[in-house]
Amino acid sequence: MSFRLQPAPPARPNRCQLFGPGSNTKLFEKMAASAADVINLDLEDSVSPSDKDAARANVIKAINEVDWNTKYLAVRINGLDTPYWYKDVVDVLEQAGDRLDQIMIPKVGCAADVYAVDALVTAIEAAKGRAKRISFEVIIESAAGIAHVEEIAASSPRMAAMSLGAADFAASMGMQTTGIGGTQENYYMLHGDTRHYADPWHWAQTAIVAACRTHGILPVDGPFGDFSDDEGYRAQARRSATLGMVGKWAIHPKQIALANEVFTPSDEAVAEAREILAAMEDAKARGEGATVYKGRLVDIASIKQAEVIVRQSEMIAG
Repeated sequence: MSFRLQPAPPARPNRCQLFGPGSNTKLFEKMAASAADVINLDLEDSVSPSDKDAARANVIKAINEVDWNTKYLAVRINGLDTPYWYKDVVDVLEQAGDRLDQIMIPKVGCAADVYAVDALVTAIEAAKGRAKRISFEVIIESAAGIAHVEEIAASSPRMAAMSLGAADFAASMGMQTTGIGGTQENYYMLHGDTRHYADPWHWAQTAIVAACRTHGILPVDGPFGDFSDDEGYRAQARRSATLGMVGKWAIHPKQIALANEVFTPSDEAVAEAREILAAMEDAKARGEGATVYKGRLVDIASIKQAEVIVRQSEMIAG
């Protein structure tokens, strides 16, 4: 381990982030009653330009009046290249109460983007005497964003999470696809007559996870566009979880259960992790630094891996 220790990310469940447009007030109560850990009230892509002002007012009213229970409540503002974002921040923070937890900043390309929002949020918090400090989640959706991913992760003490926005990312990179996440039809290698499909999002997800883990923030997988394909969603979510991501977006209510299923450690996985920890305690008592568990070597590194699973399970249960 480096002399500079890796900081711990926020200790809260983030298995599923459910999105709903601020222009559709009928969804708010349903979102609050859902099994999603995080609620993202959206002012950006799902809201047409003519509805921006009305959606913002709807979101403010919902933050103040809907019972969000224990949900981590976030608002996705408009991008910094639009004329809407500053009013999103100012109106929401000046008119909504302290129930809001987080602002999601889309299409972040560099640390200066985060700094701009941070400066405005800090001034409003001071002016209004807001008791709760707002956290940030950013979305990596461009070539610039992935190129500057580590400086973005380190850009503000408000940073709590980072997501991959696959559709805009693909467009920025010039990728020949209209798919949002998942396997892409033309991204394959041939072995004889057999096609082997690779994951075109893997390298970007890995870069995001590394930056997040370095700076103590939560790495989150973004949307899966085909909400009729449960197995495709599960497959991408499982890859993301294996890489170290803690959760995934849901753009349709049916995806909530899928995300929670994948990002909640199974009873079997938790039991095995606890057995590994117990086996290592026995080894330590014997003065040994490693032991054998079910025919495989386990050592100090295995303890760290097992502890991740146990901590995650306990956090979700709590």
